[in-house]
Amino acid sequence: MNNQETYRSTISDFLGVDQKNIQTYWKGRVALYTALKAMNIGKGDEVILPAFTCVVVPNAIIYLGATPIYVDIDKNSLCAPVKNIEDKISPKTKCILIQNMLGLSFEVDEIIGLASSRGIYTIEDCTHGFGGTYNGIFNGLKTDCSFYSTQWNKPFSTGIGGVLYVQNKELLSRIEELNKALKNPNLKNVMILRFLIFAKTYILKNWSYWFLLRLYRKLSSLGLVVGSSSKDEIEGVNKPNDYFMGSSNVQASTGIKALKKFNKVIEMRRENGIKINEWMQSQNKCHFSGELIGNHSFLKFPVLVKNRDSFLLAAEKFKIPMGDWFISHLHPVQGDLSPWKLNVSEFPIAREVSEQIVNLPTDINHMDSLMKFLEKHKNELL
Repeated sequence: MNNQETYRSTISDFLGVDQKNIQTYWKGRVALYTALKAMNIGKGDEVILPAFTCVVVPNAIIYLGATPIYVDIDKNSLCAPVKNIEDKISPKTKCILIQNMLGLSFEVDEIIGLASSRGIYTIEDCTHGFGGTYNGIFNGLKTDCSFYSTQWNKPFSTGIGGVLYVQNKELLSRIEELNKALKNPNLKNVMILRFLIFAKTYILKNWSYWFLLRLYRKLSSLGLVVGSSSKDEIEGVNKPNDYFMGSSNVQASTGIKALKKFNKVIEMRRENGIKINEWMQSQNKCHFSGELIGNHSFLKFPVLVKNRDSFLLAAEKFKIPMGDWFISHLHPVQGDLSPWKLNVSEFPIAREVSEQIVNLPTDINHMDSLMKFLEKHKNELL
């Protein structure tokens, strides 16, 4: 068994599925693109998705000539509810994209039931959700396909990377055929990725987080490192030339190691997430209700704040490694979103949340500093 096969086997063993149903890619968006292509989605077709996501998601739809149809989110779950989705279904709807948000899958059974009754495919976006569960079943195992991201700050990381789970047998045979055209990552990108994984493992600490984050984003925007998104992906809707690539051996070996200790990590995130939620509830701040807690794996804990810039600056002074997903309807793009066929005025909840959200870390062993920070800045929380 080679490195790639061992990696897929490790993932399939964790999820309790057949290895043949697991495919791996250079990035998670490539997994989504492949699934959509296997569904024969193209010009004239529509794909429904939340108006609060990463720009690479509608990109995959547009690259195939299809049209993204956005729906507003629910403020409590930050996910798109079934009632909003149903309102947007048309004869052109070919697929519904269900998004796990920061570890929470929401109304999955209801959305699948709706889609099934209309003959529509479903894909779960589990880029935030690997290892979490929905009603006792691992996230992503109920839809026709699901895709996971293994990039920085995702449930488990291989630097960058993506995984596709395919439940639909007809789609699986098409995907296996499509995968024959996958390109191998070039040596330069693999070597850069290897260095970045080393840096994240041995250099990235709470005290260096903010400096390294800014440096990485700057170098990524200049195309000098392997970034989350290329310039082409965030400045327009033209598919990059090196888009359709498979997983490298560096990603496979890193993923195998990460999954060996993954159960402890996800348990820690959930315990910390529940602790934060209880504190937020005690302060009468935005928190998750009991029925949502049971399905949340807390990749991050989202909070809404009065002034995001000042709150993040305060977090930096406290050396708290905080995130800013999503700063716009289509993170990280700000400004004119018309190239992605999105009018922000149509989605008031997503707009409000994108202006106020920050993400608290949950993968830290000692919560004292974070809880002290929250106590000191609780008047800035909504």
